[in-house]
Amino acid sequence: MTFEHFALNVVDINGVVNWYCTHLGLTIANQQKVSPFMTFLADSTDRVVIEFYKREDELAEDFSNRHPLTFHVAFVSENAEEDKQRLLKAGASFFEEIFKEDGSHLVMLRDPWGIPLQLCQRTVKF
Repeated sequence: MTFEHFALNVVDINGVVNWYCTHLGLTIANQQKVSPFMTFLADSTDRVVIEFYKREDELAEDFSNRHPLTFHVAFVSENAEEDKQRLLKAGASFFEEIFKEDGSHLVMLRDPWGIPLQLCQRTVKF
């Protein structure tokens, strides 16, 4: 089996998609223009990684009051400090950061809708 994507029902589909494309460099790989507006986003390798959609008849999880270790979306960062500052200016909020003994720098943020977002600047890359 090969991983295809992870999906989240969100309240503000257009805002979320635009923010992830503008500030995280994702691109729209496929998008449905009618409800539920399924939108598949790809990373810089052109691999689809996440789907956002808006279903009015289903719960859109509110992650803003849950610990980010319950769920988070993680991205590789070559400079976690610079990316942290850039994303904070773009409306993200800070949760915590960890400097690991091996030199890795992990930053946990929340996007403007409360979805936990982790920046991973790892000394030894996966």
